[in-house]
Amino acid sequence: MIHLFSPLILRGVTLRNRVMMSPMCQYVAGEDGHPIDWHLVHYGARAVGGVGLVMLEATAVEARGRISRRDLGLWDDEQVEPMKRLIGFLQEQGAAVGVQLAHAGRKGWSRRKGHGPTAPIGPSPIPFDEGWATPREMGRGEIAAVVEAFRQAAGRALTAGFDVVEVHAAHGYLLHEFLSPLTNHRADGYGGSLDNRMRLLVEVVEGVRAAWPDDRPLFVRVSATDWVEGGLTVEDTVEVARVLAGRGVDLVDCSSGGILPGALPDPYGSGQVPLAEQVRREARVATAAVGLITEPEQAEAILAEGRADLVVLGRELLRRPYWVLDAARALGYEVEWPKPYLRARVG
Repeated sequence: MIHLFSPLILRGVTLRNRVMMSPMCQYVAGEDGHPIDWHLVHYGARAVGGVGLVMLEATAVEARGRISRRDLGLWDDEQVEPMKRLIGFLQEQGAAVGVQLAHAGRKGWSRRKGHGPTAPIGPSPIPFDEGWATPREMGRGEIAAVVEAFRQAAGRALTAGFDVVEVHAAHGYLLHEFLSPLTNHRADGYGGSLDNRMRLLVEVVEGVRAAWPDDRPLFVRVSATDWVEGGLTVEDTVEVARVLAGRGVDLVDCSSGGILPGALPDPYGSGQVPLAEQVRREARVATAAVGLITEPEQAEAILAEGRADLVVLGRELLRRPYWVLDAARALGYEVEWPKPYLRARVG
């Protein structure tokens, strides 16, 4: 049995293999948040190359929640129709298609260090780093508006035809900012204890799940640890994952870091795989492992050893769009090739 090529069934969606394309911002969308031809070619190549789940880059639920002005968006109904061509092509190639719903919080407009046309927001007025804008502390009404923005974006994702939604709660963006004690100094019901700090994420998940059909899976990406003393720990994340699983989350996508500049022991390193393993084992929820997974044998071992349910490839898929086809050959597994490419299958 080749685990890498075993289908994964999540609710009513079947992934053809255990390879997920990591959401990686391209910063080339129109300022209206619409995808352009670049996205069709970029994502289309990975779908043609055999990826099981193509997860689109961080897609903003509010215009002010973009990481840059050139991010994709689902904050407006006008953004739905332009997504359909892209989604349809990827699905025609056999890939499931996901979208990562995101809000950048204090790291909004990051290419200008948070100094955009609207003031950044966050749980507490703590800037990301020297030279960055200080976010405005969110009031209860603003918190409720963000929850509603995620819910509405999930509804638009459904209309557009996505198979999977992932809530972005990692890498120092808004939902992670609420989770981490390093950035959340609130004294109300959204700060202090872990239960309070996860409250916004739980409310977002509940809102998204209410708009997202029961037959389609919901993921959450987390930074499983802040890699900083006094910050979020993997033990905290296990507790968060248990709660999320009870609210309808099907898989926890385990990344790390991003809450402070340079807070990683090995930037985006393979040291993240044990995080996915611990969350899977202790929270009893499916997980995805990401971080310098480059070789087929390495990916196969992660799955065969029960360390994760999906392997997530980022930069390696930028270098090698047809990695899945190469992996099948390396592992001695027969996969269906795109018909126009059959002449290259042997040799």
